[in-house]
Amino acid sequence: MDFAIRRRGMLAGALAAPLVLPRLARAQGAWPSRSVRVVVPFTPGGSNDAVARPLAEHLQRRLGQPFVVENKPGAGSTLGSGEVARAAPDGYTLLVTSSTFATSAATQATPYDAIGDFEGVALAATAPLLVLATKSFPAGNLREAVEYIRANPGKVDYGSAGPGSINQLSAELFAQRAGGLKLVHIPYRGMGPATTDLVSGTIQILFTTVPSAAGLVRDGSVKVLGWTSGARPASGPQAPTPGESGLDYSAEIWWGLLARRGTPREIVEKLNAVANEALGEGRLAQYLRGEGAEPSPRSSGEFDAFLREDIARWKGVATAANIRID
Repeated sequence: MDFAIRRRGMLAGALAAPLVLPRLARAQGAWPSRSVRVVVPFTPGGSNDAVARPLAEHLQRRLGQPFVVENKPGAGSTLGSGEVARAAPDGYTLLVTSSTFATSAATQATPYDAIGDFEGVALAATAPLLVLATKSFPAGNLREAVEYIRANPGKVDYGSAGPGSINQLSAELFAQRAGGLKLVHIPYRGMGPATTDLVSGTIQILFTTVPSAAGLVRDGSVKVLGWTSGARPASGPQAPTPGESGLDYSAEIWWGLLARRGTPREIVEKLNAVANEALGEGRLAQYLRGEGAEPSPRSSGEFDAFLREDIARWKGVATAANIRID
């Protein structure tokens, strides 16, 4: 009798085992179960790095595993991005990047498919550019600038941080949307020498970020023609938007968190929810506002659609302006 009871108990245990083991396997495979790499495809100290580090700290604190930031600069950010594109789509290798990701895809052959290999996880923030002019420039705002450039085709120079940069593409989009203005592009190796030449009058116009413009605006060494966004930012100089100047035009920079396309949906959604939390508190939100940016939490699907649209838009601008980096 005791043997029969034991036998029935063993049989019941064997039948129950398939129900228990899958639950145990799922628990052991919960993400993240080990450290996560956060690749920044730029040198330490820039805006991408400044976004990635507080974001990684928040993810680590909330998700219980190390999120390790690794700077992998080179080839206009495509070196580090390419490393993420070759990683497994398992949520353990992520990318923090900016609008350079879109402009690189629009202007050069990258060692990855920007859309096919990546998906947007969380948009951190967007920020407008400022349109600056040298003090001697005849126009005082965007509307007057359009009229002056139209009347002087090929005689107005604008600077940029280099070929294919957001500064160049924003200026070319401006020229296209204003009816085909003819501007002359002067590329520099970074914004430092470009701003120096703007102040000296070597170039006449510059599309640049708020941090790059702040000192020039504060000491009155340049003119502020306007913003590139649809609405005036809460902070910054009082200057007209394109809409207020009669232009159908908008250009912004952005920062965001990306993953390999094919990463399990539950991981993407978990990252999105926790990243969006970080935008409302602490060091990350404070840094973004200091950059003239506005934290922009949205769903992963919305950011992925935004990413596709941004790449498509800049590809159209680059094609029309014949901008290609070999």
